[in-house]
Amino acid sequence: MATTHDTARNAHAQDMRNDAAGTVDATNHKRTFDGFVKFLAWNVAAIAVVLIFLALANS
Repeated sequence: MATTHDTARNAHAQDMRNDAAGTVDATNHKRTFDGFVKFLAWNVAAIAVVLIFLALANS
């Protein structure tokens, strides 16, 4: 008797067999990573500005 979990696992295995090596579209992954890097860069810059302000205000 197949459970829902087994059915999902079999469907995933079937999807993996259908994707030939190097044919998966990674555009969405690249766009997500680029957004993450941009978000991280802005946050690092904002933290640096806050730290500089705190250092100047405390002197």
